[in-house]
Amino acid sequence: MSELDRWERRYAGPEYAFGTEPNAFLASQRDRLPKHGRALAVGDGEGRNGVWLAQQGLDVLSLDFSPTAQAKARALARSRGVRLTLELADLAEWPWPASAFDVIAVLFVHVGPSERDRMFAGIRHALRDGGLLLIEGHALVPGQPAEWGPPSENLYTRELLEQAFGDFAEVAITEYEEEMDEGSRHTGTSALIDLVARK
Repeated sequence: MSELDRWERRYAGPEYAFGTEPNAFLASQRDRLPKHGRALAVGDGEGRNGVWLAQQGLDVLSLDFSPTAQAKARALARSRGVRLTLELADLAEWPWPASAFDVIAVLFVHVGPSERDRMFAGIRHALRDGGLLLIEGHALVPGQPAEWGPPSENLYTRELLEQAFGDFAEVAITEYEEEMDEGSRHTGTSALIDLVARK
Protein backbone atom coordinates (compact mmCIF):
# COMPACT_ATOMS: atom_id res chain seq x y z
CA MET A 1 0.00 0.00 0.00
CA SER A 2 1.37 3.42 -0.94
CA GLU A 3 1.69 6.24 1.58
CA LEU A 4 -1.11 8.14 -0.17
CA ASP A 5 -3.40 5.10 -0.09
CA ARG A 6 -2.67 4.67 3.62
CA TRP A 7 -3.70 8.24 4.39
CA GLU A 8 -6.71 8.11 2.08
CA ARG A 9 -7.92 5.08 4.03
CA ARG A 10 -7.25 6.86 7.33
CA TYR A 11 -9.33 9.88 6.26
CA ALA A 12 -12.11 7.88 4.59
CA GLY A 13 -14.59 7.81 7.47
CA PRO A 14 -17.04 10.60 8.24
CA GLU A 15 -15.27 11.50 11.50
CA TYR A 16 -12.25 13.79 11.58
CA ALA A 17 -9.33 11.48 12.41
CA PHE A 18 -7.50 14.12 14.45
CA GLY A 19 -10.54 16.10 15.56
CA THR A 20 -11.70 19.52 14.43
CA GLU A 21 -10.04 21.64 17.11
CA PRO A 22 -6.53 23.03 16.55
CA ASN A 23 -3.42 21.32 17.79
CA ALA A 24 -2.83 22.38 21.42
CA PHE A 25 0.69 23.66 20.78
CA LEU A 26 -0.47 25.76 17.83
CA ALA A 27 -3.31 27.28 19.85
CA SER A 28 -0.86 28.11 22.66
CA GLN A 29 1.09 30.32 20.22
CA ARG A 30 -1.88 32.56 19.40
CA ASP A 31 -0.31 35.71 20.88
CA ARG A 32 2.76 35.32 18.65
CA LEU A 33 0.75 35.34 15.43
CA PRO A 34 0.64 38.49 13.32
CA LYS A 35 -2.73 40.25 13.06
CA HIS A 36 -2.71 39.70 9.30
CA GLY A 37 -0.53 38.11 6.64
CA ARG A 38 -0.08 34.81 4.84
CA ALA A 39 0.23 31.47 6.60
CA LEU A 40 1.18 28.04 5.29
CA ALA A 41 -0.18 24.93 7.03
CA VAL A 42 2.10 22.10 5.87
CA GLY A 43 0.57 18.62 5.72
CA ASP A 44 -2.69 20.12 6.98
CA GLY A 45 -4.79 16.99 6.46
CA GLU A 46 -8.44 17.57 7.29
CA GLY A 47 -7.79 21.25 7.94
CA ARG A 48 -8.22 21.73 11.68
CA ASN A 49 -5.03 23.80 11.98
CA GLY A 50 -5.39 25.74 8.75
CA VAL A 51 -8.98 26.63 9.63
CA TRP A 52 -7.92 27.82 13.08
CA LEU A 53 -5.19 30.01 11.55
CA ALA A 54 -7.79 31.49 9.20
CA GLN A 55 -10.01 32.21 12.19
CA GLN A 56 -7.14 34.32 13.58
CA GLY A 57 -7.38 36.58 10.52
CA LEU A 58 -4.62 35.06 8.38
CA ASP A 59 -4.74 34.26 4.66
CA VAL A 60 -4.04 30.51 4.82
CA LEU A 61 -2.74 28.03 2.28
CA SER A 62 -3.56 24.50 3.44
CA LEU A 63 -1.23 22.03 1.78
CA ASP A 64 -1.77 18.25 1.69
CA PHE A 65 -1.59 15.30 -0.71
CA SER A 66 -4.87 13.64 0.26
CA PRO A 67 -7.97 14.59 -1.78
CA THR A 68 -10.22 13.04 0.86
CA ALA A 69 -8.64 15.10 3.63
CA GLN A 70 -8.89 18.30 1.62
CA ALA A 71 -12.58 17.74 0.93
CA LYS A 72 -13.11 17.53 4.69
CA ALA A 73 -10.92 20.62 5.23
CA ARG A 74 -13.09 22.53 2.75
CA ALA A 75 -16.23 21.45 4.61
CA LEU A 76 -14.73 22.42 7.98
CA ALA A 77 -13.77 25.87 6.71
CA ARG A 78 -17.27 26.37 5.34
CA SER A 79 -18.83 25.34 8.66
CA ARG A 80 -16.58 27.82 10.53
CA GLY A 81 -17.26 30.65 8.10
CA VAL A 82 -13.65 31.18 7.00
CA ARG A 83 -11.82 31.11 3.70
CA LEU A 84 -9.13 28.48 3.24
CA THR A 85 -7.03 28.11 0.11
CA LEU A 86 -6.38 24.42 -0.52
CA GLU A 87 -3.58 23.01 -2.65
CA LEU A 88 -3.25 19.33 -3.40
CA ALA A 89 0.46 18.58 -3.55
CA ASP A 90 3.14 16.10 -2.60
CA LEU A 91 5.77 17.74 -0.37
CA ALA A 92 8.50 15.85 -2.20
CA GLU A 93 7.68 17.77 -5.39
CA TRP A 94 6.07 21.03 -4.25
CA PRO A 95 7.93 24.18 -5.45
CA TRP A 96 8.32 26.25 -2.28
CA PRO A 97 7.77 29.94 -3.20
CA ALA A 98 10.38 32.47 -2.12
CA SER A 99 9.63 34.65 0.93
CA ALA A 100 5.90 34.03 0.56
CA PHE A 101 4.67 33.44 4.13
CA ASP A 102 4.58 35.30 7.43
CA VAL A 103 3.78 32.08 9.35
CA ILE A 104 4.60 28.46 8.57
CA ALA A 105 3.07 25.73 10.75
CA VAL A 106 4.42 22.18 10.52
CA LEU A 107 2.49 19.95 12.88
CA PHE A 108 3.20 16.22 13.03
CA VAL A 109 4.61 16.08 9.52
CA HIS A 110 6.90 13.05 9.73
CA VAL A 111 8.62 12.14 6.48
CA GLY A 112 11.82 10.28 5.68
CA PRO A 113 15.22 11.99 6.12
CA SER A 114 15.76 13.03 2.48
CA GLU A 115 12.25 14.44 2.11
CA ARG A 116 12.59 16.15 5.50
CA ASP A 117 15.82 17.84 4.40
CA ARG A 118 14.04 19.15 1.33
CA MET A 119 11.09 20.31 3.44
CA PHE A 120 13.35 22.16 5.88
CA ALA A 121 15.18 23.86 3.00
CA GLY A 122 11.81 24.79 1.50
CA ILE A 123 10.64 26.29 4.79
CA ARG A 124 13.75 28.47 4.99
CA HIS A 125 13.16 29.60 1.41
CA ALA A 126 9.44 30.31 1.80
CA LEU A 127 9.42 32.08 5.19
CA ARG A 128 9.80 35.85 5.06
CA ASP A 129 12.37 37.66 7.19
CA GLY A 130 10.73 38.19 10.58
CA GLY A 131 8.33 35.34 9.87
CA LEU A 132 7.21 32.85 12.51
CA LEU A 133 7.96 29.13 12.26
CA LEU A 134 6.05 26.65 14.43
CA ILE A 135 6.96 22.96 14.43
CA GLU A 136 5.65 20.18 16.64
CA GLY A 137 6.24 16.49 16.26
CA HIS A 138 7.01 13.22 17.96
CA ALA A 139 10.48 13.24 19.50
CA LEU A 140 13.10 10.53 19.27
CA VAL A 141 14.01 9.39 22.79
CA PRO A 142 17.11 7.16 22.72
CA GLY A 143 16.49 3.83 24.37
CA GLN A 144 12.75 4.44 24.57
CA PRO A 145 11.07 3.19 21.39
CA ALA A 146 7.72 4.82 20.73
CA GLU A 147 4.64 2.81 21.56
CA TRP A 148 2.96 4.29 18.50
CA GLY A 149 3.69 6.84 15.82
CA PRO A 150 6.13 7.20 12.92
CA PRO A 151 9.29 5.15 12.36
CA SER A 152 12.30 6.26 14.43
CA GLU A 153 14.15 7.75 11.44
CA ASN A 154 11.20 10.09 10.83
CA LEU A 155 11.13 11.49 14.37
CA TYR A 156 12.54 14.87 15.45
CA THR A 157 15.44 15.60 17.77
CA ARG A 158 16.76 18.83 19.27
CA GLU A 159 19.98 18.41 17.28
CA LEU A 160 18.05 17.98 14.03
CA LEU A 161 16.01 21.16 14.59
CA GLU A 162 19.03 23.15 15.76
CA GLN A 163 20.95 22.16 12.62
CA ALA A 164 18.07 23.23 10.41
CA PHE A 165 16.98 26.45 12.13
CA GLY A 166 19.51 27.29 14.83
CA ASP A 167 20.68 30.38 12.95
CA PHE A 168 17.24 32.03 13.06
CA ALA A 169 16.94 35.25 15.06
CA GLU A 170 14.87 33.63 17.82
CA VAL A 171 14.78 29.89 18.51
CA ALA A 172 13.10 28.04 21.38
CA ILE A 173 12.97 24.23 21.48
CA THR A 174 11.02 22.37 24.15
CA GLU A 175 10.97 18.61 24.79
CA TYR A 176 8.37 16.96 27.02
CA GLU A 177 5.92 14.10 27.41
CA GLU A 178 2.20 14.69 27.10
CA GLU A 179 -1.04 12.77 26.94
CA MET A 180 -2.40 13.38 23.45
CA ASP A 181 -6.15 13.71 22.98
CA GLU A 182 -6.66 15.06 19.47
CA GLY A 183 -9.15 12.86 17.69
CA SER A 184 -9.26 9.08 17.57
CA ARG A 185 -5.91 8.90 15.75
CA HIS A 186 -3.93 11.03 18.21
CA THR A 187 -4.58 9.57 21.63
CA GLY A 188 -2.03 8.38 24.17
CA THR A 189 1.18 9.42 25.89
CA SER A 190 3.87 10.66 23.54
CA ALA A 191 7.32 12.27 23.68
CA LEU A 192 6.95 15.61 21.91
CA ILE A 193 9.26 18.34 20.69
CA ASP A 194 8.25 21.90 19.82
CA LEU A 195 10.11 24.60 17.95
CA VAL A 196 9.16 28.28 17.96
CA ALA A 197 11.47 30.36 15.79
CA ARG A 198 11.56 33.70 14.02
CA LYS A 199 13.58 34.10 10.84
